Amino acid sequence: MATTIHPAAEVKTRIPARLDRLPWSRFHWLVVFALGITWVLDGLEVTFKGAISGVLQEPGVMGFSPADIGLIASVYLTGAVIGALVFGYLTDRHGRQKLFFITLAVYLGGVLLTAFSWNLWSFSLFRFFTGCGIGGEYAAINSAIDELIPAHYRGRVDLVVNGSYWIGAALGSGATLFLLDPNWFAPWFGWRLGFGIGALLGLTILFLRRYIPESPRWLITHGRAEEAERVVGEIEARVEEERGNPLPVAIGELVVHPRRRYGFASIARTMFGRYRKRSILCLALMVSQAFLYNAIFFTYALVLVRFYRVSPEKTGIYLLPFAIGNFLGPVVLGRFFDTIGRRQMISGTYAASAVLLAATGAAFADRLLGPAGQTALWSLIFFFASAAASSAYLTASEIFPLETRGLAIALFFSLGTATGGVVAPWLFGTLIGTGSRQAVFGGYLAGAVLMLAAAAIELRYGVRAERAPLESIAAPLSSESE
Repeated sequence: MATTIHPAAEVKTRIPARLDRLPWSRFHWLVVFALGITWVLDGLEVTFKGAISGVLQEPGVMGFSPADIGLIASVYLTGAVIGALVFGYLTDRHGRQKLFFITLAVYLGGVLLTAFSWNLWSFSLFRFFTGCGIGGEYAAINSAIDELIPAHYRGRVDLVVNGSYWIGAALGSGATLFLLDPNWFAPWFGWRLGFGIGALLGLTILFLRRYIPESPRWLITHGRAEEAERVVGEIEARVEEERGNPLPVAIGELVVHPRRRYGFASIARTMFGRYRKRSILCLALMVSQAFLYNAIFFTYALVLVRFYRVSPEKTGIYLLPFAIGNFLGPVVLGRFFDTIGRRQMISGTYAASAVLLAATGAAFADRLLGPAGQTALWSLIFFFASAAASSAYLTASEIFPLETRGLAIALFFSLGTATGGVVAPWLFGTLIGTGSRQAVFGGYLAGAVLMLAAAAIELRYGVRAERAPLESIAAPLSSESE
């Protein structure tokens, strides 16, 4: 049962309108860097893990098999599923700010412990904890960014922040050229050093996050109106000082009936009753992009080593153009999600990714590609797929009521990852292990079909959320009286 504040006073507020009418400022840059930098570090260490897959198979290092590599990736994603659900629920109940630090601590602890792994099971366990932390980060950070960034910029900012993962990916792939070079470090030590450095770099995020306030939108719906007013007032004062002139009057009032918490029954009725079609949409977007990404990304080094005879320590260099294509997609296409519209751009990027994946898979099966050609086509696919995947998180974070936002992100991330992501690395690791190009092509076709299906569902159920206030897309549960 939902517990109301006593007395359950009605609150009239213009806080959402005040936040949405703000011009872009240094405060918004701080939000992007302090929260979004997590994806850079995640991209760095996950890419590093993918790039060292070949080295980890060497008898003198860890002696893992291709199936072991796929298993480790699946364990990591299982941790992400569990972490997202647990921390997503806590994010909605206790606030975005508090969870910033908890999820980051779990994540960095897992990364650091990975450096001290001694066998398959210890490596898998530490990757599980790393996944728990990053799953929680998805829920807490995407919620906060959407609630602090003005509606006019929300789409492109979400896409670029999620796409910044690939800045880290480029850094991670570049790092392998140094850390896996036997002239610098012994193979058994270089990969451990990489994880250790990643964990230490992550500590800088803790400092930046001290300056990010709690979401005023969350505060107002949880009975902390005075604190919400103070936070918004401080943000406005900083923006006015930066601009040198007063802000325009905010237009639009919201009436809420604050509560401390919402029961699972209330949340379930909202997401799977009132917003059933939106839930189907989010599930389709998440499952398809998770399958495509995790199938290719976690096993790309295995493909290069097994089918193209690339030296294990050199696989990282092939990821550089791959990472560049992934980052450029959201940067180049992001603004169109706010101008042309969500439905057109989401369906278009999903469909383009599907067609390109099927064509690339056919060329791979027919031996028409070398390692450079394969990498170039992967980069082209993910120019579109990166924007598509980021838009899946954007969709889940903006089309449900504020009180369920963290859990909604977590739930659909978890369902998508569990059904489309956890299975994919193990499946493709097994397919690659057979040595059959046709078998791998079959996996690529499955990914293309899923992406095409998601594009069709977006065309049918997509929500026109571009430049719209969050409260107009989905009214807060607290705006409804008991």
